[in-house]
Amino acid sequence: MNKVEKARVKDVPQMQRLINLFAARGEMLARSMSELYENTRDYYVYRQGELVVACAALHIDWEDLAEIKSLAVAEDSQKTGIGTQLVKACLNEARELGIATVYCLTYQPAFFERFGFKLREKSELSRKVWLECYRCPKFPDCDEVALVYEMEL
Repeated sequence: MNKVEKARVKDVPQMQRLINLFAARGEMLARSMSELYENTRDYYVYRQGELVVACAALHIDWEDLAEIKSLAVAEDSQKTGIGTQLVKACLNEARELGIATVYCLTYQPAFFERFGFKLREKSELSRKVWLECYRCPKFPDCDEVALVYEMEL
């Protein structure tokens, strides 16, 4: 049975290939193998057998702030609801952890707006800038759109 579940260490090479395929086209940020291993517990995957066809992470930035990042679905598995399942898994985990605000930086804002994410200025995510953005090759000229989801806790 195919379902969303927490990533395992053995999934990391497949996750990296999937993420970096889209990164090579400028559609998301590349992730190094070491970064993925360090953050494996943040990730959810969707497998077809042993093949990882999608992944996404919920990364906690602060007591009240987390990011959904590295959402990638293999092209032949898109528009099947897998991305929706991954976002819902991330939001459910954030709710269970008591995190008040979840955000994402994306080139696909309409996808996230379907879940209730609202457009925000990146400047409102100042903690994000100091935690990770300053290391990004696109900093300070980020062209992604920031969206925020406020939890009802």
